[in-house]
Amino acid sequence: MKIPFSPPYIDDDVITEVVDTLQSGWITTGPKVKALEEEVCELTGVSNALCVNSWTSGAILIMKWFGIKEGDEVIIPAYTYSATALAVLHCGGTPVMVDVKEDFTIDPEKIRAAITDRTKVIMPVDIAGLPCDYDPINEIVHSEEIKKLFKPTSENQKKLGRILVLSDAAHSIGATYNGKPTGVLTDITIFSFHAVKNITSAEGGAICINLPAPFDNAEEYKTMRLWTLNGQTKDAFTKSQGGGSSWKYDIVFQGLKVNMPDVCAAIALAQIRNYNTELLPERKRVAERYHEFFSSKKWAQLPVIEDAKRKACDHLYALRINGITEEQRDAMMVSIADDEVSVNVHFIPMPMLTLFKDLGYKIADYPVAYDNFSREISLPIYPQLSDEEIDFICQSIEKAYEKILVNEAAV
Repeated sequence: MKIPFSPPYIDDDVITEVVDTLQSGWITTGPKVKALEEEVCELTGVSNALCVNSWTSGAILIMKWFGIKEGDEVIIPAYTYSATALAVLHCGGTPVMVDVKEDFTIDPEKIRAAITDRTKVIMPVDIAGLPCDYDPINEIVHSEEIKKLFKPTSENQKKLGRILVLSDAAHSIGATYNGKPTGVLTDITIFSFHAVKNITSAEGGAICINLPAPFDNAEEYKTMRLWTLNGQTKDAFTKSQGGGSSWKYDIVFQGLKVNMPDVCAAIALAQIRNYNTELLPERKRVAERYHEFFSSKKWAQLPVIEDAKRKACDHLYALRINGITEEQRDAMMVSIADDEVSVNVHFIPMPMLTLFKDLGYKIADYPVAYDNFSREISLPIYPQLSDEEIDFICQSIEKAYEKILVNEAAV
C-alpha cells in the first residue's frame, strides 16, 4: 500500500475553476484574486486580506512596510521553517531566536526575556496548525514597561507605538484561539497557500490586516497592494479595461513584485469554499483516528490538536516517540519507508542548519526545540486518506518502533 505524504487536493471544482480562468483570457492578478481575498475575509472575520505569491514574500513585504532595517531585531522561534528567519534577513534585520514549549509553539517567557530597545517585531509561528498562546504575547507588547523600551524609526512604527505582532500562520488557516479564528488574533497574520498546505494555490499566501487605530486597514490594504506590484498605481487588469487614460500609471515607491496570479487563485478559491464543510472535517477525522490508535501506546507522545483555548486545523500530525534518540527516529523512518508510507520531520531547528550555524546560532541554546525535533515524525494527514490507509500507517509506525526495541535489545 503506497501512501504519499501530502498530495494536493484537486477535485472537479478546482479543475472547473482553473479552466474557467484559462478560458477567461485573464490569468494574472484580477477578479479571481479579489474573490479569494473576499473568501479569506469571510473565513477569518478580518476586514482586509491581501493575496501574494508566497508566505515568504508576504512577510518581507510587511517588514519592509513596517520599516525593518539593519540593526532591528525580530523575535522568532528557533523551531520553524527557515523562511521565517530568511524573511527577516532579506530586510536587513536580525532574527533573535528563542526556544519553544513542549507543544512546539514559541515560549512567551522566552520572548519577554529577549526583548531589547532594538526589537521591532515578534513573529510567533503556529506549528502544525496549532495556534500559539497569543494572550500573553499580546499582553507583553501592550505592557507599559515594554512600550517604554520601543524606539520607533519609521512612520508606521511611530503610528503603532509598540512592537508589531506578526503571526506566521503558514500552517493554521481555520484554527481557532479562544473561539476566534487565526487571522484576527494579532496585528498582521500571514497564511501560506503552498502546495502542501490545507488550502493551496500551488504557490501563494494571504496577508490578513488587523491593525489597531489610528491605522485605517482599508487604506493600508491599498498601500500594501501597491507594494506587491512594484509600487505601481494601476495593476495590469485595471490598465487593460481600456478607454481614455486608463493606461496611465505612476511608480510611487520602491515596491516588490509579489502579486498572486488569477490562475493560482482559482485553485485556492475552489478549495476555500468547501473548507469548513468538507476539507477541515476530513482532516479532523484523520487526526482523531491517529489519536485513537496512539493514545494507548505508552511510547507515543500525541500532539495537541485541541485544548481549553485552542483548536488546531490539523495541518500536520506531529507524533513524537518517547525515549528514543535522533538516530533511532531516523532508523524508524527508514523502516516506515520500507512499507511505502511517506513520513516527514517538521522541522530541523534553524540553529542546526549551516547558514544559521555560520551566523553564530547554537542548538545547545534551544534544548526544547532539539528534544521536540529529535523524536518527531510527521504522519500523512489529508482528506483523501481512507480509514484503511490510516490504520496501515499506524501499524507501520508501531512495527518500526518495535524493530528499534529489538535492535536495542540485541546490542
